[in-house]
Amino acid sequence: MNIILITLGLIFAYLIGSFSSAVWLGRWIRNIDVRKFGSKNAGTTNTIRVLGLKIGLSVFFIDVFKGWIAVFAGLLLFLPKAYAEYSDYFEIVLTIVVVSGHIFPLYTGFKGGKGVATALGATIAIFPLTALCALLLWGIIFICTRYVSLASIFAAVIFPFLYRFCFGNSTVLFVFTIIVAVFIPIMHHKNIRRLLNGTENRMSFRKKKGSCVKT
Repeated sequence: MNIILITLGLIFAYLIGSFSSAVWLGRWIRNIDVRKFGSKNAGTTNTIRVLGLKIGLSVFFIDVFKGWIAVFAGLLLFLPKAYAEYSDYFEIVLTIVVVSGHIFPLYTGFKGGKGVATALGATIAIFPLTALCALLLWGIIFICTRYVSLASIFAAVIFPFLYRFCFGNSTVLFVFTIIVAVFIPIMHHKNIRRLLNGTENRMSFRKKKGSCVKT
């Protein structure tokens, strides 16, 4: 029974993660699939560039929320009390599953986004102070450079240090923050190449009609 409950929790997380807000909002509001334009990525940055700031921000908040609810509700509803001592492990697995759902969404052909906003939501559920400080640093880097990718990579890399030296002492969760710090740059490998070549596009909040901007 306990294994069934835990399995249901993982299915719950994956199905929530599979809701690709960029794809569905683009289809419902503009009849546009963002995966066919710009970087062809179903994430916040490409949505802002293709569909505008309002829809892009909606995508961001939905993706953050689904990451948070998958971990918060998943832990609350699907982890048996007898397994409470393993809550850190379950939170990590829920995070991996919900982010995987975002990257490989069931409902939209297994072609999603990079998972940064969803990972942010999940980490807010696990260690809110660390995640919010990382988000603050993300904002500072973004304001200074207007590179979304650079800000995301920097926030991910600094994440383990914030947790280790400021907010947490769980070895399991510290190892997980290191995984996050490695995962986010890997997902941005193309952006890193463009940053090094000086060809990465800075974020502009003005939508250019009829144009598709590479990100």
